[in-house]
Amino acid sequence: MLGSKTSLLACFALATALATPASAQMPQQQPDSKSFKLGSFDIVALHDAQFVRPNDNTIFGVDRSAEEVADVLRAAGAPTDTITLSVDALLVKQPKRLILIDTGVGGALQQSLLQAGFKPEDVTDVLITHSHPDHMGGLVKGGNLAFPKATIRMSSPEWAFAQKNDQLAEVVKAIDGHVKTFKPGAEVVSGITSVGLKGHTPGHVGYEMVSGKEKLFDIGDTVHSSIISLARPDWPLGFDNDAAVGEETRIKTLKKLATSKELIFAPHFPFPGVGHIQSDGDHFKWVPAS
Repeated sequence: MLGSKTSLLACFALATALATPASAQMPQQQPDSKSFKLGSFDIVALHDAQFVRPNDNTIFGVDRSAEEVADVLRAAGAPTDTITLSVDALLVKQPKRLILIDTGVGGALQQSLLQAGFKPEDVTDVLITHSHPDHMGGLVKGGNLAFPKATIRMSSPEWAFAQKNDQLAEVVKAIDGHVKTFKPGAEVVSGITSVGLKGHTPGHVGYEMVSGKEKLFDIGDTVHSSIISLARPDWPLGFDNDAAVGEETRIKTLKKLATSKELIFAPHFPFPGVGHIQSDGDHFKWVPAS
């Protein structure tokens, strides 16, 4: 099992790579947005960044060989030496609220927001799934609040976790006084309820959106790779604070979603990250929404 120190170091290595334009692994970040309806809600998937991890067993297949991971990638027709993940966020427009779920690392998110027809000061609420820098790094821009009029909402155990993390000290200082916490499982804003998803971080949550008869579940970092996380959900993940609990949560959640056929948003799946989980023999597969 990988400890919290290992997973945090991996996540901050990711943040550093994303923040460094000269990084050989860093593709150029381009804004993008994709709008759709969920009942009476207007939803927009927003692209923030993309990163490429080597197939080196530090994140995916940590107790397997690189060749075993390559076999899974090869079967899906993907490159076998690298693993590409997107970093995306979700915007929810309600009559009196503009809600942003996660903020990416602070790559192209604000440009994507502008492309969708909104300004940072339009955002009334920012909901954070968890405090890794590729989800809350975009809360701050140039030392100031990136969304100056927004209330920042995250689970109480996650906020406590973030406050103890020295590597998040600058972000925590900037947002302190603007954070409102909740218990996992609580309705956070009208029509959006938090769902505890244990294992990734101490207070990691997803967000269930309901409008009329339609649902959309933002599953946060329950899964990362649209290939490996679904083909081998039993493999421990280097990003998880508690790998064993993360594996249990991942398999349980995927089974439930494959049965319910509920629409989901997965922030690290290929943009726009909206679609369905389907059973595929003894594992799962990703079916993007049309």
